[in-house]
Amino acid sequence: MYVMSPETLIKAYAIGVFPMAEAHDDERVFFVDPQQRGILPLDQVHIPRRLKKRVRQAPYQVTINQAFDAVIDGCREITATRSESWINPTIRQLYVALHKLGFAHSIEVWKDDGQSRQLVGGLYGVALAGAFFGESMFSRATDASKIALVHLMARLKAGGFVLLDTQFSNSHLEQFGVIEIPREEFRNQLAEAMECDARMPLDDDASAMVQSFLQARTETS
Repeated sequence: MYVMSPETLIKAYAIGVFPMAEAHDDERVFFVDPQQRGILPLDQVHIPRRLKKRVRQAPYQVTINQAFDAVIDGCREITATRSESWINPTIRQLYVALHKLGFAHSIEVWKDDGQSRQLVGGLYGVALAGAFFGESMFSRATDASKIALVHLMARLKAGGFVLLDTQFSNSHLEQFGVIEIPREEFRNQLAEAMECDARMPLDDDASAMVQSFLQARTETS
């Protein structure tokens, strides 16, 4: 059986395709190349007014790359409201390897009550040149995944990224202004992003980046 490598995965992202599985317990992995691709234009992102206020209140601690394995496990967890996941053990292993190589990153959202710290949300994805490919997110507390996304976008903007790929559009992303573009247009934007020299900011404290990002964003009700 063919075994996919992290290097193969990087090459796949560079040409605009990404891996998936039919189910969390299905060993098969296949590449997807949608005719319509979801992206979040970083210069035109909308932040709902309530969420902007919530982010500024900083109800959670937000970190980067402190618990990648736990984030991907949160994203693939089977719960009462989610009966299936496309992240099978092979995909999990591949992204953990990409993280160790410095290509995959996680944003973690923690609830700290002073005595213990619990992971209540987060997201992960792959950074390649000036493109970030968002893979999955999860939430165990109010607004946790939304706050993780705002923190991610703030870091991407500060780091010089020009393309945030969401793969598909959904109701969760619509409030931020996600759009769908044809495959060829996505490939053109991806080619331009591959020429950029962006760097993911790995600062422990991203508060200045987040505040700057929020100030420049338009609000929605």
